[in-house]
Amino acid sequence: MFKKTIFTLTAMALSATAFAASAADQVAVFAGGCFWSMQKAFDHVPGVVKTRAGFMGGHVKNPTYEEVVTETTGHVESVEVTYDPAKVSYDQLLQTFWHHTDPTNPNGVICDYGSSYRTAIFTYNDDQYVRAVASNQAVGQQLHKPIATLIVKSTATGLPFYPASDYHQHFWKTHAAHYDAYYLGCGRGPALHKLWGDLADS
Repeated sequence: MFKKTIFTLTAMALSATAFAASAADQVAVFAGGCFWSMQKAFDHVPGVVKTRAGFMGGHVKNPTYEEVVTETTGHVESVEVTYDPAKVSYDQLLQTFWHHTDPTNPNGVICDYGSSYRTAIFTYNDDQYVRAVASNQAVGQQLHKPIATLIVKSTATGLPFYPASDYHQHFWKTHAAHYDAYYLGCGRGPALHKLWGDLADS
């Protein structure tokens, strides 16, 4: 009985610790064109706990992929990033975002054209907003070009994130051949290297 009690208390303590760790995680959302590519970029960042591809910014509730690509919902393809701020900072996530997209085109990213492929940063608190704005300005100075990326206070506007279907989650891994064909056909790699140089690999 004594051993069982110790085991139970230990299990409860471990559960409490795990909950505390998950409670410390934070969320950020980025839209950088095709969410297949943006999710792949964030999937490889140490400190990122999980990612979800989805849609944000529009007026249609629970949109499907087929609805969003009609360009009538107001949504943009986005990636929700859950991260441990003790392991990766929001500023580092911003750098990952910039270097894996083209923020200079207001009509899409590289081969993906349309309002659903616009670049955007959806912030969840004042600190994220201030950092996103500062980063946006710094990128404009670095590239010597106007930056078309929208920065939206999602909590102030009440904008929810809607996850895409399972088919689109981690597409670069679950449908590798299809994704690779898209990536090569789009010319995303060469275009990002032309814009960012070696930073496109960071």
